Amino acid sequence: MEKVLIIGSPGAGKSTLAFELSVKTGLPLVHLDKLWWHAGWIESDREDFDARLVAELEKPRWIIDGNYSRTLPMRLAKCDTVIFLDFPRLACLFGVMRRVLRYRGKTRPDMAEGCPEKIDREFLSYIWNFKKKNMPKIKERLSACKTADIITLRSRREVNYFISDII
Repeated sequence: MEKVLIIGSPGAGKSTLAFELSVKTGLPLVHLDKLWWHAGWIESDREDFDARLVAELEKPRWIIDGNYSRTLPMRLAKCDTVIFLDFPRLACLFGVMRRVLRYRGKTRPDMAEGCPEKIDREFLSYIWNFKKKNMPKIKERLSACKTADIITLRSRREVNYFISDII
């Protein structure tokens, strides 16, 4: 486990798991949100984002958390482990609400500087529809991936057991 992807619905705890795993393993941590967003919630252009992502993927060791489905095939081609957080919808919504309360008006550690925590109807809708709209394609790509170990975790309890079993 030297090149690890962590994917799943917003609010499932991808960044939290990535941080815990990084602390436990010493693997460098890359948050895709930090690569994509600039201060003031300004998006990167695709070419810039892709170039920065490719530079990270070429490194010998890493943990990368985030979805950004357009780039999932290139990340799957480079990883040796995928941790897929397949949490229930309500658990993800609860996770986002807890995060909003914790970081309201502040920038999260896994987000680009100058992007204070916020929530809107569009984001809540994305989470609500994630299993229906995003999961089928993610599962299809994971099924086709023959070069990485796929670990599916379905609850925070499973995540905690997984972390406690590392090293």
